[in-house]
Amino acid sequence: MQIAVIGGGAAGFFGAITCAEANPQAKVLLLEKTNKLLSKVRISGGGRCNVTHNCFVPTVFSQYYPRGGKQLKEAFKVFGARETVNWFEQRGVKLKAEPDGRMFPVTDNSETIVNCLLQEAKKAGVEIRTSTAVEKIVPVNDGEQVHFIVELGKGESIKVDKVLVCTGGNPKSPGYDWLRQLGHTIQEPVPSLFTFNVPSSPLKELQGVSVPHARVRIAGQKLEYEGPLLITHWGYSGPAVLKLSAWGARHFYEQKYAFTALIQWLPELTEESLRQNLQQYRQAHPKKIVSTNPLFGLPQRLWQGLTQLAEVPEQVRWAELPAKNTNKLVEALLRLPVEVNGKTTFKEEFVTCGGIELRELSMKTMESRVQPGLYFAGEVLDIDGITGGFNFQAAWTTGYLAGKAMAAKTA
Repeated sequence: MQIAVIGGGAAGFFGAITCAEANPQAKVLLLEKTNKLLSKVRISGGGRCNVTHNCFVPTVFSQYYPRGGKQLKEAFKVFGARETVNWFEQRGVKLKAEPDGRMFPVTDNSETIVNCLLQEAKKAGVEIRTSTAVEKIVPVNDGEQVHFIVELGKGESIKVDKVLVCTGGNPKSPGYDWLRQLGHTIQEPVPSLFTFNVPSSPLKELQGVSVPHARVRIAGQKLEYEGPLLITHWGYSGPAVLKLSAWGARHFYEQKYAFTALIQWLPELTEESLRQNLQQYRQAHPKKIVSTNPLFGLPQRLWQGLTQLAEVPEQVRWAELPAKNTNKLVEALLRLPVEVNGKTTFKEEFVTCGGIELRELSMKTMESRVQPGLYFAGEVLDIDGITGGFNFQAAWTTGYLAGKAMAAKTA
């Protein structure tokens, strides 16, 4: 049995290794169009590789996917985060969990993961060819069963029994045309996981200031997310923004990345409890200067910035603070409006919302319902998670299911 795996990333390697281990008789050939293997694995998590997330309940894990979570629920019961941790540990790579749930190799070096995958592929007998682009997949039905002609550049082609496509997300729709030719529907690709550009940000002078817990809400929408928030020289970043960008990827694209976001710096307080707190502080410390004594654990620079937005005079004391400035301060703390206009890709970790329509696959085997013998795994699918190891876990899971299914089907 001849199998071609297209794409030398996380899903491609996992699919190839799983298939070759499960069926040593199968000849597995992995094709990568660039001269680099596992490039996203190398740069992920700042070069540490965020392998998965410390959550071992499939139904909970699947809730971290703006697209594809429902369909992955059963898949995670077969091969989820626990199985990923075990898989790497059995091969000598121990993982550790950080307080935010992200899991990394204990070496804090992505090369540990890269070397493990390269080593396992070699051990399992996977043949790897780099700088080999696939131009077309042609299904051929010779009466008995379907096989495929995989057309490579320079007039070369190979005949295989099964094909696993793991070519990752593509930011441009025409990048999926060769898969449309096989009869598959593509959910149009749009960016996910990006930061918000706020050219007119009233707080841009505070770049580098962060808070551990804020809520970002989109005006007029049900979209909101809580988490750490970072002020940058171009606008806002941090997990609260990145994760919100994933949930709202299609909406923000339709809005051409121009919308109003409302920042709640104190998500644990209601307007009523905030006013009570301010009133109590005013009574207890009437002589303290408002702008130089930050409350609620907010950073000094942020507090000063918010009091300036509330037009609080620099030297005014709490006892002298007019009601209109108190009201403006409450607004700035609970509902600071910022006009977003544009986005910035987060580091090199570009993630695409969109890809192969999941209804056209069996989610148990990752085999196409449109073209038997054709399989898909990883980011080429219309699956994407928020930051924190979820996109890699989807790659390991779908690669594993496809690899097992291809190995089980005898040619």
